[in-house]
Amino acid sequence: MYIKQAFKVEHDWWLYLVGVILIFIGSQLGQIPFTIAVITKSIANGGDLSALDYNAMMSILDLNLSLFLLLLSFAIGLVVVLLVVKYIHKQTIKSLTTSRSKIDWSRFWFAFLIWGVTTACFILLEYYASPENFTFNFKPIPFLILVLISVVFIPLQTSFEEYLFRGYLMQGLGVLAKNRWVPLIFTSTIFGLLHIANPEIDNLGYVLLVHYIGTGFLLGIITLMDEGLELALGFHAANNLIAALLVTADWTAFQTHSILKDISDPEMSNVEVFFPVFVIYPILLIVFAKKYKWSNWKEKLFGTVTNN
Repeated sequence: MYIKQAFKVEHDWWLYLVGVILIFIGSQLGQIPFTIAVITKSIANGGDLSALDYNAMMSILDLNLSLFLLLLSFAIGLVVVLLVVKYIHKQTIKSLTTSRSKIDWSRFWFAFLIWGVTTACFILLEYYASPENFTFNFKPIPFLILVLISVVFIPLQTSFEEYLFRGYLMQGLGVLAKNRWVPLIFTSTIFGLLHIANPEIDNLGYVLLVHYIGTGFLLGIITLMDEGLELALGFHAANNLIAALLVTADWTAFQTHSILKDISDPEMSNVEVFFPVFVIYPILLIVFAKKYKWSNWKEKLFGTVTNN
C-alpha cells in the first residue's frame, strides 16, 4: 500500500533521477552558510585554511552556531525534497508520509517516546557505570539555546533523511523495481554508507557501519511493515535529539553544549556495536509488531508491487 501510492503520481524513472540531482544540489547549497562562517572566522583568526579538518571547523565557531548552521543544510534539503515531490511528481506530502487516510501522529509520538526513553537510559547507565569517562558539561544559557535549536532543527534534519530514504527513494525504487526488497536493501545500505564521512568512523573504525546500516534496515522494515513513515520519523528524531542534549564528545558529528561530555578515548567493542542491532532492534520490532498487529511479514518485506 505505501509504496504502491507512487503509481498514482508521476513516477517515470527519469523524474526520480532529476529529483535526486535537485535534492543533492539543494543540500549542498545549504552547506554554504556554514562554510562561509568557518572560512571567515578562520581568516579573522589568522588560521591556515588548508589545515581545517572536521574537528577544527566545529571548534572554530561557537558550538551552538556550528550546530545551527549544520542543521540548516538539512532543513533546506527537506524543503527541496517536498518541492520536488509536489511539483515534479505531483504528489501530496500525506501520500509520501503514509498510506493511511491521514498522518497518524500518535505513531510518531509512540516511537519517539519509547526510543527516547531507551536512549536516555543507555546513556545514564553508561554514565553511572563509568563516571570517570564523563564530565558535567551543563551551562544554563548555552544549554537553553541548544534546546531551542535542537527541538526545532533536529526533527527537520531527521525528517529530511526519512523523507528522502524511506519516503522518496523507497517509493520510487519500489514502483520501478516492482518489489519491496530492492528498495529496502538499497535505501538501508546507502543510508548507512553515507555516514562513512562521520568523524565517528575515523575514531571507531569501519565496524561502526554495521550500526548505521543496521539502523537503516530497522527504519526501512518499520516503514514497510507499518505502511508509513510515522514510526521511522519518531524513532529517528528521538535518537538524534536525546543524544544531542545529553552527551557530546570532541570526536562526534554533533558537538554540543550538552549536559555530559565524554572525555574517554574513542573506542567501542564489537559487543557494543552488534548488541543494539541484533538484540535491541529486534526487541523494538516485536514491540511495534504487537502494538500495531503487524502480519504477513514475508509479503510486506519481499513481495511484489503492482499497479492494481
